[in-house]
Amino acid sequence: MDAPGATKSRRSTGPARRRIFTLEHANRSLPLVKRIVTDIVKQYKVVSSLEEECHDPHTRSEIEAMDQLRDRYADELFRLRELAEELTSIGCELKDWRRGLVDFPARYEDRDVYFCWRLGEDVVTHWHELDSGFQGRRRVAEAVPPIA
Repeated sequence: MDAPGATKSRRSTGPARRRIFTLEHANRSLPLVKRIVTDIVKQYKVVSSLEEECHDPHTRSEIEAMDQLRDRYADELFRLRELAEELTSIGCELKDWRRGLVDFPARYEDRDVYFCWRLGEDVVTHWHELDSGFQGRRRVAEAVPPIA
């Protein structure tokens, strides 16, 4: 799911090297991932609300107010993109901006999969096939306890 107003980059930076997580590494990353995803979910709400306000006919009738609203929207959207880039730099993938759903590329049971985590969960305990998404989540056989 793309962020409001998000555009995809068309420039190619060459083949990206994808980080592969072990279950332990994914769980060790969670304290930082949780902080970033918490901020993303909050920021997404702000951006979504501002986007709705931009489409409100009452707001659009006041030119100065609309200009200020557009400036604020651009600033808040920029902040959301920064947070998403910070999460991407860790190597995981944000899948749902509202629920804080994150996938960690991994090898499990001798194949490429995603370890799957959602904001509010203490540890990564689920995985799914690359093409199945959240609905295909299955419990990991050997869950790793939370890092204190």
